[in-house]
Amino acid sequence: MFNSLSGRLLILTTIFVMIAEVLIFVPSIARFREDYMMNRLERAQIASLALLADDMIESELEAELLENAGVFNVVLRRDSARQLMLSSDMPQPIAATYDMRDNTAAVLIRDALARLVTTENQVIRVIGAPVRDAGLLIEVTMETRGLRDAMIDYGIRILILSAVISVITAFLLFLAMRALLLKPIKGVVGQMLHYAAAPEDARRIIVPTASVTELHEAEVALRKLETDLTQALRQKERLAQLGSAVSKISHDLRNILTSAQLFTDRIEMSEDPTVKRMAPKLVSSITRAVHLCESTLAFGKAEEPSPTLTLLSLAQVVDEVIEGERLAAEGTGITFASDVPVDLMVRADPEQLYRVLANLVRNARQALGTSGEDGKVEVVGYEDMSAWWIEVTDTGPGLPANAREHLFTPFQGSARKGGSGLGLAISAELVRGHGGTLELASSDEFGTRFVICLPKGDGTLAGEKAQIPEAAGGT
Repeated sequence: MFNSLSGRLLILTTIFVMIAEVLIFVPSIARFREDYMMNRLERAQIASLALLADDMIESELEAELLENAGVFNVVLRRDSARQLMLSSDMPQPIAATYDMRDNTAAVLIRDALARLVTTENQVIRVIGAPVRDAGLLIEVTMETRGLRDAMIDYGIRILILSAVISVITAFLLFLAMRALLLKPIKGVVGQMLHYAAAPEDARRIIVPTASVTELHEAEVALRKLETDLTQALRQKERLAQLGSAVSKISHDLRNILTSAQLFTDRIEMSEDPTVKRMAPKLVSSITRAVHLCESTLAFGKAEEPSPTLTLLSLAQVVDEVIEGERLAAEGTGITFASDVPVDLMVRADPEQLYRVLANLVRNARQALGTSGEDGKVEVVGYEDMSAWWIEVTDTGPGLPANAREHLFTPFQGSARKGGSGLGLAISAELVRGHGGTLELASSDEFGTRFVICLPKGDGTLAGEKAQIPEAAGGT
């Protein structure tokens, strides 16, 4: 119980209430001491009135009056004369004098605490003002044993009452906190366990019902978290199913393309000039398709294909990509341009670099085709001391905000209706395999610019994000 929030709350509440009662006890005991002494002064004044009524009283009556007042002597000052009204023998000399006419709270508290810690019985003088203006002052002498015993008895009763109040207050607060806070918290924890048993079930997502503002905010945040998690799990499940289906399709497609590859070998033997010119391109396209199917199968087995790095002519790869896209854009107002030095050699995997550039150029062409306006797609290549840079720009309408947010996320980054959003995700992954980066440099109403950075040397960009240069080629 003591390790639970409710148990600790109960204990802390009891302790704090006791502390508050102790702080109240100190001035209370000082007040009790003051009232005790004033009561003795009033009794002594009443006793002295009997002597004023009859100057001659018997010694037995005087002793009885002093005993009833609880004092040894009574001195009354009327006008300017100081008169010993009643007297008896004192057991010991006067130890201290206390004037009750003008005491501050601090002095009263100090004297009360001193009296509690002083166990010795003493005789003290107490001075006060007579009631109803019956004189200038009245003073008495009295023992402190009765005063201290009365203070201890009063203090014990106060402490017992404080303890009872503390327990009752703590228990009531415990019940209130249990109903208002602890029970709703346990409900949230129970709901979390219920959701964790089947996170794919949207019916288990929490419905905020708490009336306490902080708990309601926590339930709202938990609902968003559970909703996002459920959607992510569903998406991962769909991706797993899709991956399995794609692997099966790629396997069969690879076999079909392998057969087609055999036929293209026969076509290359034709004497027709047109066939001779087109056959190598057909063979190259089928070969790339076979490699793509093999890469897809490897990806489905969670075996990422490593790039085979070799020095190659960037201009040759770019020209091949543009030539294929130019055929797809026939009859439209889309033009293609290349600004890559003929002697620029880059170290990359030829097939993977072709796929990256083909994805970027195809996306640019499709974006221009969707806008229905004439436009231009341009590929620019250059190098500096640390890296090779490739830019793909277009004069299209730019990417929408939702596409930019999930640009390189599979199935979420497509800006075209019906698109899968896989092209940029695959391209970014292939570039990372080269130790480089693929980033969106700009996208607005004037066009879009993607930048590829392939580092030179034998390493990556040393863990630092490459600084994208200003556009090297115009669009």
